[in-house]
Amino acid sequence: MKVVFKTCLILSFLLLIACVLLWFSGTNEMLSPLAIASIVCFALGIKEVESLKNYQYTAWIMTAVLSGMLYPEAFKSWGGVNLRDKTLILIIIQFVMFGMGAHIKVKDFAGIGSTGKGVLVGLFCHFSVMPLMGFLLTRIFHFEPEIAAGIILIGSCSSGLASNVMVYLAKGNLVLSVVVTAMATLAAPFLTPLLMKLLAGTLIEVAFVGMMMEIIKIVLIPIGAALLYDFLKNLDKLVLKKARIVALISLIVILCIAFFLKQSAIEGAPREFLGILGFILAAIVMGVVYHFLTTLEPRLDTWMPYISMMGIIYFTTVTTAAGRDNLLKVGGLLFVVSVIHNASGYFFGYWLARLFGMSKTDARTIAFEVGLQNGGMASGLAGTMGKLGTVGLPAAVFSPWMNISGSILANFWRKRAVDE
Repeated sequence: MKVVFKTCLILSFLLLIACVLLWFSGTNEMLSPLAIASIVCFALGIKEVESLKNYQYTAWIMTAVLSGMLYPEAFKSWGGVNLRDKTLILIIIQFVMFGMGAHIKVKDFAGIGSTGKGVLVGLFCHFSVMPLMGFLLTRIFHFEPEIAAGIILIGSCSSGLASNVMVYLAKGNLVLSVVVTAMATLAAPFLTPLLMKLLAGTLIEVAFVGMMMEIIKIVLIPIGAALLYDFLKNLDKLVLKKARIVALISLIVILCIAFFLKQSAIEGAPREFLGILGFILAAIVMGVVYHFLTTLEPRLDTWMPYISMMGIIYFTTVTTAAGRDNLLKVGGLLFVVSVIHNASGYFFGYWLARLFGMSKTDARTIAFEVGLQNGGMASGLAGTMGKLGTVGLPAAVFSPWMNISGSILANFWRKRAVDE
């Protein structure tokens, strides 16, 4: 396989040279497919370059962006299926979040006792620095209201799995990182809609309760299912049998709720309550079913991060295709804003942590927790709003840069041991 990947890397550079020659010659017919082929080969082959292998995920994100830009019509619908359909987006984002949640363990929450101060500092910095910096940047750079709201949205989202990976690479405090990520995720259903209402309420209509419910659906429910799966791993066969019976009953109740909601004209709070109840029961079913599947195929756990990556790549491609015209107009400026926003998170996260008396290792950890947002969550929320091409556009630009900058900073700190 190594030979195949090295061949792909060589082929990517040959194709890149061909693209340059075609561009200078003015022959554009084959330019787009060759450019796609070049970056796909690069994404496949980069894993064989020791200094670049940590950027493979970023290379696939760049592939998604280029594909969406060059072939926007190809990513609007497939076989009559609208790729921006709200229900489809909800299902995919739940799989993405479940894949991320599969690496959060129940025992991780036991770390709160030993990292209490760090968790409080991390949460304070994360939900103050990034939303306010996003708001400030929308005042300095005059974007369209919905794009500006998207910048504030990604700043108001919780941190994600990327921060844990970067902390691990940088040899930071991984326990603190995982606990801050988990607690920020739990706080997001309340804090993200609140911050959006306060900072972006004049830009787009923000339904506080509606957004809170959406975050519960796309974040807490799948992560709850993942935690249930982790809990089930340590139970005996008799208890597991009872859990499967509960899952079966939950599935029957879900079908009854779905039938009732379809046949009834019930609206408002009762409908929302039944909907959330259905999702909670679905989390039980998903956790139990996934546990059963891992007993049949133990390697499923190792595949889940790749499934999450594929989901995020899907969002990036569809978002880029939907917002291509906007991206051509403001893409360069959005990239500049993403660099400033991201760097501000690292800077203020680190130095505020030091100001609160935390060690250098913990301060580095907080820097990643503050500087890296959950782009999948931002994209999912924009999708459920039906505004992928505007509100979701900043997430498509910010996410690749966050992975690049995070990897660079993690490798930089990894080589420089902390001298407390």
